Amino acid sequence: MARNTSKFSPMYFIDRLYEHNTPELAFAAGTEDEWREWRRKLKRKVWELLGGMNDPRCELQPEVVERKQMDGYTRERVIYSSRREMLVPSYVLIPDGAEPNSALPAVVAISGHGHGKDDLVGLDAKGNPRTEPSYQNDFAIQMVHRGFVVIAPEQLGFGERRDPWDIREGVGGSCQQHSMAAMLFGRTNSGMRVYDTMRAIDYLQGRPEVDPKRIGCLGISGGGLVTLFSAAMDERIKACLVTGYFNMFRDCIVPIGHCVDNYIPSILRYAEMPDIASLVAPRAFFSESGTKDPIFPIKATREAFARLQRVYELLGIPEKCGLHVFNDKHVFNGRKGMPFLEKWI
Repeated sequence: MARNTSKFSPMYFIDRLYEHNTPELAFAAGTEDEWREWRRKLKRKVWELLGGMNDPRCELQPEVVERKQMDGYTRERVIYSSRREMLVPSYVLIPDGAEPNSALPAVVAISGHGHGKDDLVGLDAKGNPRTEPSYQNDFAIQMVHRGFVVIAPEQLGFGERRDPWDIREGVGGSCQQHSMAAMLFGRTNSGMRVYDTMRAIDYLQGRPEVDPKRIGCLGISGGGLVTLFSAAMDERIKACLVTGYFNMFRDCIVPIGHCVDNYIPSILRYAEMPDIASLVAPRAFFSESGTKDPIFPIKATREAFARLQRVYELLGIPEKCGLHVFNDKHVFNGRKGMPFLEKWI
């Protein structure tokens, strides 16, 4: 009897799993009441799957360790506690002219893979002014020039928050070991980064220049993941911009090799990516993707956005969700996304 040797492949089996999988909490609401109940259930489940989200909040104890006057803004280096045993170095950018009671809008800027927060503020891996362009296009600087207070926290596993041995050896990122170890405790890298983002919002709300009710979030690639999940979980985020990430798990994370920080155990049992993005509604959601992005196929981005649009249309607010497709690779664009944030934050 002839054997189907394709069945030797583990990915053949994974593909069949997806084919036969019906997410338990996929969006299927037909009324606002049904949407409200669906949203409550899915949000609770995603919160659970991220792991560790109920850790008690410690005091932030922020400390400004450096302050520099830049072109049109002040850049502070701030260190604060996100958990009792975890410190987060970050850059905070404040527009010139900002004063206490200015009530300025603010954003959390979340980096993708690379040199961490330095990639967002014009610095290279050694903390010197960068002479070469970055795919992240210094979007924290772009936002402060638009009048926002910006915090760019160092993501877990990047930059200063790499493992000490990786820093010594010059390894660019430290996602693998702590992500795998965290899973042994029912935690995920994504969950820890989302929690850190929520603590960054706590910090922004305590800044005297910031309007605590006008806070947004933006990020690219792995930072897009954190932006999407943070906006889905934290109602304080009025609007978000997800760059180079929004897609279908089926087309990007399942078949294409990614860093382990992209994987949340059991997520596909309950929802596809546009279902999770739908949790942001009725707040504002914008996505941008390049037609030549090799790791987040644009066809699947369009499909995911069409599914997301149905939710906003059901709620009668289609203008609060948008997509910009541009002719480029895996890069931050912002041409339409940043004005969207200005409008809705």
